[in-house]
Amino acid sequence: MTTDVVDPTAQRSRSGRSVPKRRQGQTHRSAVAFFAAPFGVLFLLFYLVPIGYAIWQSLLVVEREGTYGAPQEVFGWFAQYALVLQNGPFWESVLRVLLFGVVQVPVMLGLALLFALLLDSPVLKGRKFFRLAFFAPYAVPGVIAAIMWGFLYSPNLSPFTDVTRAIDFLSPELVLWSIANVVTWVFVGYNMLIIYSALLAIPSEVYEAARLDGAGQIRIAWSIKIPMVAPAIVLTAIFSIIGTLQLLAEPQVFRSFSSAVSSTFTPNMTVYATNSIPNINLAAAFSVVLALATFILSFTFLKITQRKAD
Repeated sequence: MTTDVVDPTAQRSRSGRSVPKRRQGQTHRSAVAFFAAPFGVLFLLFYLVPIGYAIWQSLLVVEREGTYGAPQEVFGWFAQYALVLQNGPFWESVLRVLLFGVVQVPVMLGLALLFALLLDSPVLKGRKFFRLAFFAPYAVPGVIAAIMWGFLYSPNLSPFTDVTRAIDFLSPELVLWSIANVVTWVFVGYNMLIIYSALLAIPSEVYEAARLDGAGQIRIAWSIKIPMVAPAIVLTAIFSIIGTLQLLAEPQVFRSFSSAVSSTFTPNMTVYATNSIPNINLAAAFSVVLALATFILSFTFLKITQRKAD
């Protein structure tokens, strides 16, 4: 009489045969690789390769043999980055968008949080209508929104001529904040939706316990809702920081309405203008520096908020 020794780490397949766990693990890894491959290919082709190409272009310089010689790209190490450090208009544009972000981002996120809390309040009537009304501006493309607001700001085109002639919204002193108003109008609803989704995820039992303790709606919002949606607020803040440093469409449109908006008004406009000269290598260096600045600011903000949360 013989007995079969069965591997304890094996499992039975549908055919009755034992399948070792090692083979199962290999099958799972193959399935994961198969489904992740399309994303990996697209991520490589449309993200990593363009970044690598931009870095390579930023390390090249154009040289000519004689006055009328054919241009030739040669490896120039960090010569383009030295020009970036010496470029005054670029750093002025960086400071301009940082000032823009310091004022505009808190106002926008404050309004988004307020609207989200109003939508989540049980005393609000017509919740569906207001949710759509708050989010509707985000459905308007940024270029169209900038054109619309540009007409509203223009003294000769606006239907509110008494206001626009009394206050020049397109003057050098106010044009930055006029652009900030456009960005706020467009993106408040988008950020509100993220925060509102986080509010919907809070268990109702938490609210019931707070009401039993005698907390009102304002107390619940301040002590429960806002702390519990803090991760969503941090997420929207990071998105806003990235968007601030990438500001392009709105000021580009406002150039046709105001002479106060120059071709180097924002960092991205500086990159665009430099590339149009054309000076692709210097534009690539601008782009790399701007990407690093965006990463540093976003990462620093994330670390500071995480440290406060701990």
